Amino acid sequence: MKFKAFLTENGVNLLEKRFLPAFDKMGKTCFVFLTKEHLFFLHNLLNGDGVQCIAQFRKDVLFDDYRLSSQNEDRIAFSLDVSLLYRAVKSSVSICTEFSGGLASNRLQIKLVKKLPPNCTQPMPFLTFETKGYKSAVIQDVPISKPLSRSQVIELQTALDSAQDLPPTLVQVQDPNQLQNFVDHMKHVGDVLNVTISKHGDLQVQISTTLIRLGTEFQRLSVIGEKTQAPVEDRNLSAQARSERAVARGDAQSVEVSVKHFSKSLHCHLTKPDSAFYGIAPQGACLTVIFQFMVPGTRQTDKSISLHCRLPVLDPGSS
Repeated sequence: MKFKAFLTENGVNLLEKRFLPAFDKMGKTCFVFLTKEHLFFLHNLLNGDGVQCIAQFRKDVLFDDYRLSSQNEDRIAFSLDVSLLYRAVKSSVSICTEFSGGLASNRLQIKLVKKLPPNCTQPMPFLTFETKGYKSAVIQDVPISKPLSRSQVIELQTALDSAQDLPPTLVQVQDPNQLQNFVDHMKHVGDVLNVTISKHGDLQVQISTTLIRLGTEFQRLSVIGEKTQAPVEDRNLSAQARSERAVARGDAQSVEVSVKHFSKSLHCHLTKPDSAFYGIAPQGACLTVIFQFMVPGTRQTDKSISLHCRLPVLDPGSS
């Protein structure tokens, strides 16, 4: 089982400035899953009671001279403490930049090693960052779990495959900060968020208690997948009435999610996506958020990077 590569300047920027800060906010640990073509960060994928977060990178986005081999169809997976990984990357980049006079590209090597830690009798696995300077090398070791067995990797791959299913209707939110502001202001009001998504391109978010109901609505959003035209007779109705009629017609779905979970999913904005798509899985199984990244300077989707979250619903099947 071997893995060794050099982080590119773009890879360093993606990890240090964007994705590791986001995953550090999502939770303490995550899986790192390496294949011949991709690297994945998988948060909470094997646990159904919290926010699942999946980031995927094509290898050449992050690495040069990528070398990977294992007896498990060249797949390696392990878990680690995200904060330790984030700290090691930041520290290595700082040292690397100092050594190279401000140029960090191609000088930071990452590899899997086994070492004998102090006061231990058994070698332990580490993800190691090595920065080579003119006269010395600086090594940062991140402890990792024992790499997953063949059956565990198959379980992880199966969960990953099923998590890639898209909701039939997705609506596009161009400015996620509006949702962020709403949730920041309202998360002290209640614990439950009602989310309604229609095939007309409407997204409604409400927090309700026995005393108060507060909400925000986005109308006429871009729709991907199944879409319909909103009936003319609904135009002058309240948002609540329109959503209830749309759900009754089968033109919308409504689910309840934890405010805490929804707020946590918004940490993904640290990755600097260009927009976000919201959708509800069939039978209201989960709320899915897909973040879109554009190739800089273009209007083309960057297909080398993907990120999405799945939020568990509080009462599955109620919609």
